[in-house]
Formats: sequence, C-alpha cells, structure tokens
Amino acid sequence: MKRREWIGSLTALAFSGLSAYANKKAESLPKILLQEEEKQTESWTQGNIRFTWLQDNNGEKRMPNSLFSGADAETIQRLSPEGGALATISCFLVQSNGKNILFDTGNGKADSRLLPNLASLQIQPEDIDYLFLTHFHGDHIGGMLSQDKVVFTQAEVYVPQQEYDAWMQMPADKNQQVVKTMKAYEKKLHKINGGDKLPEGIIALNAFGHTPGHTIYQVKDTLIAGDLLHGATIQIPHPEICASFDMDKKLAIQCRKQYLQYVKDKHLTLAGMHLPVPGFMDWKKI
Repeated sequence: MKRREWIGSLTALAFSGLSAYANKKAESLPKILLQEEEKQTESWTQGNIRFTWLQDNNGEKRMPNSLFSGADAETIQRLSPEGGALATISCFLVQSNGKNILFDTGNGKADSRLLPNLASLQIQPEDIDYLFLTHFHGDHIGGMLSQDKVVFTQAEVYVPQQEYDAWMQMPADKNQQVVKTMKAYEKKLHKINGGDKLPEGIIALNAFGHTPGHTIYQVKDTLIAGDLLHGATIQIPHPEICASFDMDKKLAIQCRKQYLQYVKDKHLTLAGMHLPVPGFMDWKKI
C-alpha cells in the first residue's frame, strides 16, 4: 500500500471510531438533549407583571381540519390549506409581586415540556404559588399529577365551581382523571365563580360552552383565554366554526364572538392554550 493510501486509511478508521463513539454517547443522553432546540417559551411584560408562554407539546402540533364544523369543507380547507391549523398545547406563567402563578398544566405526558420549560426559567414545581385552571380536559390538568403524586406541592389551586360540579356528576368512565386529581389537591382547592376577584388582581370570566364551566382569566391587559380557540386561522375569521371538543357548540360560539370582540375593544393581548407559537397575539391581529 502506498504511503498516501495508508495515511488515508488510518484517517478514515479514526473518524469511523470517533463517529461510533459519538453515536454511542448520544444514545446515552436524554432524548431532549439530542433534539434541535426550538423556542418553547416567550415573555412579555405589562407594568410590573411578567407573562411567559410555556409550550407543553413536543414538536409541531396541528388541529386537523376534520375536527372543525360549522362551515363547508371548502371554506375550512381555504382557511387551513395544509390539512390542519397550526396550534400548541400551552400554559402560561404570570409573575407578580414575587408570586409565581401558573395557568393550566398541559398533558403531563412523558414528553411534555412544561416542567423543563419552567426549569429553564429557574422555576421548580414547588415554586408555584397559585395554579388557576380554565377547565378539566386532560391536556389542561394532566400535568398536576406524576405517578399519582402531586406535582405542584405548594400551590393554592383555583378551579371554576361550575366546572367542578359538572365533572363530578359525570359517569366514572368520563371523570376518573378529574376525580383523582381533585382528590389529590383537595386541601388546596378553591372553587371560584365568574367575576370573582382573585389573588394579584386576577379576574375570572365565564366562557361556558367548550365545557360546562370553562373559565378564562384577565390579568392586567392580557386575556388568558383557555380553549376559546382551537384553530386560530380558522376560528378568528369565522368564530361560528367549532371544534369537535366544544361540548355546547351554541354557547361556545356565543362566547368566542363575545370575547374576541372584548379583546379588540379593550386592546388586550390574547393568550390561548391552543394558539400557534408563541401562544399569544396582539389585539390588532384579531
């Protein structure tokens, strides 16, 4: 073998060994460290209050066009030409007067991003002082328990009275997760109604329809709107279109129209649990 070929072979072998080592090393790393980092948090301030959007889903999320009704298929396809509206599963952190306030907790699945995204802000679950829930669907309360244990051990938990009452009366095959979760937090539970003034000036607003007691929250000049919208590109121009998740579609449409207009009239920031990245938008975009 010629000297040049011999050196080339050694070089190739060395790179091959390094590559194998790197691959073996990579296999031992947590999956999250191997993924290309995408923006999963974004903050804004209003006065002395800091808001942070926290993405819970891992990777891109779309709401399939098939979920939506209230318009012909051609209209929905025109509004969402790729077959599904970009969306997220989102939570929101509000920091005011030294308090950490969390709105909803995401799915609580193995690949959920809520806790890692809180950790990126130097916040651990026990640092949450108040937890406010918009409603009791699994992608909003799922992060409250981990292996049947309370996650937010220090949080006072605020839940809509009407939502609580309705779910507790549902059949066991529908409310098992809710019953287990509410039981785990029963000593920290506060049941609230629309119009109540809550810690740090938070105001609860009835937005029934999506679920029996779906509640949204105004914090300063931001409306944390829960599941008022599932596909923003579809439902902002056509609020009469519902997602299949809406339990009372007539009431959901009424509330969607009412609060979208409210955001525009009051010049609010709209924050939604299923708005596309970054989970909030200025009133001028509505």
